[in-house]
Amino acid sequence: MRGPVHRFSLRTRLLLITAGLLLTGLGIIGTVLTGHLERYQLGRLDDQLGMMASIIATGPGTRAPDLERTADAALLEPALDVFGDPYLVRLDRDGTPHGTIRSPQLDPASLPSLDDLRAVPTDGSATDLPAADRSARWRVVAQPASGGDGTVIAAAPRTDIDATVAQIRASSLISGLVLLVTLTAVGWFALGRGLRPLRRVETTASAIADGDLTQRVPDLAVAGTEIGRLARSLNAMLGQLERAFADRAASEARMRTFVADVSHELRTPLFGITGTADLYRMGALPERADVDEAISSIRREAARLTALTEDLLLLAQLDEAPDGQLDRAPMDLRTLAGDARSILRALDPTRPVELTGPGGNGPPGPAPAHADEARLRQVATNLVGNATVHTPPGTPVRLGVGTFDGGAILEVADHGPGMTAAQADRVFERFYRADRSRSRSGGASAGLGLAIARSLARAHGGDIELTTALGEGACFRLVLPTPDQGRHPG
Repeated sequence: MRGPVHRFSLRTRLLLITAGLLLTGLGIIGTVLTGHLERYQLGRLDDQLGMMASIIATGPGTRAPDLERTADAALLEPALDVFGDPYLVRLDRDGTPHGTIRSPQLDPASLPSLDDLRAVPTDGSATDLPAADRSARWRVVAQPASGGDGTVIAAAPRTDIDATVAQIRASSLISGLVLLVTLTAVGWFALGRGLRPLRRVETTASAIADGDLTQRVPDLAVAGTEIGRLARSLNAMLGQLERAFADRAASEARMRTFVADVSHELRTPLFGITGTADLYRMGALPERADVDEAISSIRREAARLTALTEDLLLLAQLDEAPDGQLDRAPMDLRTLAGDARSILRALDPTRPVELTGPGGNGPPGPAPAHADEARLRQVATNLVGNATVHTPPGTPVRLGVGTFDGGAILEVADHGPGMTAAQADRVFERFYRADRSRSRSGGASAGLGLAIARSLARAHGGDIELTTALGEGACFRLVLPTPDQGRHPG
């Protein structure tokens, strides 16, 4: 459950906390100052009263029954000048007063009572006593008279001290309240200005929550400040979110396309098989030759369906655990180049085939690799098949093999029509087929050969690169790490 404080905005909470701390600090300072002032004033008064009591207690004639007659006026005058309203009294041993000196301005009712005076300790320590009419407080010091003949008490009202302390407290309270109000107003506007970047962040977050992932937090402060670091972190997070959502959308789009393409590719041979079977069931194939032709058609479509299913299964396995589909062993890509030349000559004896080094430079060279030869032979077959399908008969093909820049290279380059940049960007996508004018297969290919070839190459830690331009042919380059590159420290 949310507390009452959390119902306020951050600005209000910060201001309340700051005002509370300021009020506490002002209260502590005011209390300390007034307490120190009060102690200082009382200390001075206590010294004066102690001096007065000492003069009277040790002066000549203090044993006389009447303090007014026996006290030496010359000794009292310096002490009396210190006080505004002094009150001196001598008590005998049984507590009976034997003379007093007081200011004529003092009302007898405002003096301390005799019972309170008799209870004052005679060790010279100061004591506060109330007036008999409770109108004021008195500061009292008592000392024994010389010779042990009674007690001398010196007292003075605390009225001036209490008034001064009260005035200081009132002044501190008023000035503290004024300062608190002023600083609170200034803090309200300062916090509003300081929190303005957070409101910009809030606005941006609201726009993002509404689905606009292109929004970014503007540069609100210097990079080294908390707001600046927050803005950078948020923008980095937003960039990752935008890319993640874009990748997710692209993945969903690819999945929809993949499912549609798979459905289409599977439907075509299935329709052929179903149609041929229906013709036979309806008796539309009376001749043995017609039946044989139908069976051959079913077998072709079944073989096509089997090949497509195997390709899809291989792609799924490579996506899930690519290295688990490989049986690696030392080999040389020159073996694949020789097989590829044999395949090209078998498919089109009129097609010139040239065997060179990488890039057409020099003779073919060694290209060692630690790889699955059977899987790489499938890669080479797919690349060669792509060259024969998408180029006219008799088009020259160059096979390059060797090492370049620390990697083992196998190239299949043709002098066919080439591809546009848009086609080259998509040529490795599953079920993608370029313009039919480039293909002599009449649509027989499902468009998985190059996708499988690249997946197998990447499973080996390599890749297939494409260099092409419209009218300038295409060069597919299988690049694999050499055994030294693929060896990891154990």
